[in-house]
Amino acid sequence: MKKPNPLLEDLKAILPAIAANAAQAEKDRKVPDENIALLKSIGMHRAFQPKPYGGMEISLPQFADCVVALAGACASTAWAFSLLCTHSHQLAMFSKQLQDEVWGDDPDATASSSIAPFGKVEETEGGVIFNGEMGWSSGSDHAEWAIVGCRRLDAEGNQNYCFAVLPRSDYEIRDDWFAAGMKGSGTKTLIIKDVFVPNHRIQQAKDMMEGRSAGFGLYPDSKIFYTPYRPYFASGFAAIGLGIAERMLEAYREKTKNRVRAYTGVNVGTATPALMRLAESTHQVAAARAFLEKTWQEHAEHSEQHQYPSRETLAFWRTNQAYAVKMCIQAVDRLFEAAGGTSWFESNEMQRLFRDSHMTAAHAYTDYDVCAQILGRELMGLEPDPSMV
Repeated sequence: MKKPNPLLEDLKAILPAIAANAAQAEKDRKVPDENIALLKSIGMHRAFQPKPYGGMEISLPQFADCVVALAGACASTAWAFSLLCTHSHQLAMFSKQLQDEVWGDDPDATASSSIAPFGKVEETEGGVIFNGEMGWSSGSDHAEWAIVGCRRLDAEGNQNYCFAVLPRSDYEIRDDWFAAGMKGSGTKTLIIKDVFVPNHRIQQAKDMMEGRSAGFGLYPDSKIFYTPYRPYFASGFAAIGLGIAERMLEAYREKTKNRVRAYTGVNVGTATPALMRLAESTHQVAAARAFLEKTWQEHAEHSEQHQYPSRETLAFWRTNQAYAVKMCIQAVDRLFEAAGGTSWFESNEMQRLFRDSHMTAAHAYTDYDVCAQILGRELMGLEPDPSMV
């Protein structure tokens, strides 16, 4: 039996308003301010924030259930806001000095990100000089900070993948998000020019995956911070795919129930093909949910028990998500291709669900071609391929 989830109950009360803003989000190409205000009013942005700063520290399964529900109302909002939430989990692995800077004066502060290591850094006393055009920063219009990726040389000359944290005053946002899917996510580019980043705002990605970061152990009583950062960072992607698919099941039933074929007058909702498509997609989405819930529960149990996951477990967690996204897209496609021509109208919700569903598989973390190779190598006892993150 699932534990009570007060945040989910609060979220359900504001979902109609967020769903009503979905078209506006696409028009503006960013999450509407009203949606951000509504979500902050119930404290969802504090889901993974440490309790000393006013955070909730809810479990991953509880958070994921909220993201699924939010995605059914507006996937773009869910995409951007879930990342603003999960980045707090990542920030909690940085130094306390950095966390005090982020949340000390503004406990409501959030961070967007652009974590691919495209930033260029030059070593200087006490830190680095950072330059870069950092793309794919979802929700950046609503964030006070940014987490950006780079590679930094160590004393032995090795290039280490690192994350640097910058305040909003240190970068500009280029309004260049013109996309076919997740139109309202505001996934824009951060322009960073000759910015000094002190060492306490920099962490190696490897350390954050292996329990060696500056913030590891700061919260010994917590149930969510004894864990690698990446499973929490990426938890929203598949949850959003699931939320879209579950909403598509509802939308298909609503549309098909009273749909009549224009030329024959036949009721489509009682025709065998429609019933079969709905049944198979319903089974597939239910399977995806069960698969994800099991995976999310494993994340939570490992963290609660202070048990760090093995390499094999991490490989499954990394790839389970992508396979679930694949199943959800198949379920959506099966219904959309039989939903009729009016489903392609811009005013029809189903075409947005179709576009957003496919966008959930476009992220590097949900690319199943990559994930299948990662898991296959692990199952065969081969060393991980460093070219596959």
